[in-house]
Order: sequence, then structure tokens, then C-alpha cells
Amino acid sequence: MIVKSSSIKPLFDNVLIKPLEDETKTPSGILLPESAKEKPQIGKIMAVGSGGMDEKGNKIKMEVKIGQKVMYKKWGGNEIKVGTEEWLLVEQKDILAVVE
Repeated sequence: MIVKSSSIKPLFDNVLIKPLEDETKTPSGILLPESAKEKPQIGKIMAVGSGGMDEKGNKIKMEVKIGQKVMYKKWGGNEIKVGTEEWLLVEQKDILAVVE
């Protein structure tokens, strides 16, 4: 099943991230084969949930917004297929930093 990004609305404190491609060349100009590339850890936020609840029932504010570039945990999240690409659905706590 092919899912369009516009049809995905994360729930609670989940965030939909489109991973950004790693460089295929090192700074010195050496081309990297696919097997040598690491899983990307930086991506663009495509959709954001409304926020979660803490153990006392207080709403947890979402600290990120659509369009921001973020760094996330290397093995966090769930991969989902959007069109022909693999995107990630991660919890807000798995986002480590906003990249400016």
C-alpha cells in the first residue's frame, strides 16, 4: 500500500520525519559505497502530533514543528513507507536536537 505524506497525522507525542540523505563523498572526495554509509540521523519534520500526557494527566507540549531539521536517535522510531521512501515515526523524546 502506498501512503501519501498528507494522509499521515501522528497521534500524541509522535513526529513524522523524512530522513535526509547522507553525503556520498567524504570531505576529501572519496566516493562511499552503499554498504559503508551509516543510517542517517538527521531529518526534516513532516508532521507533528498534538502532544502527549504525563503520569498526572498534564498535557506535554510539543517542542518541535513542521519544517524543522532535527537530529534523532540512531535506532529510534518505526519505519513507514511513504510513496517510495522510508520515513520514520518517532516519539518526541527520541529527538535529540534541532539543527539550525
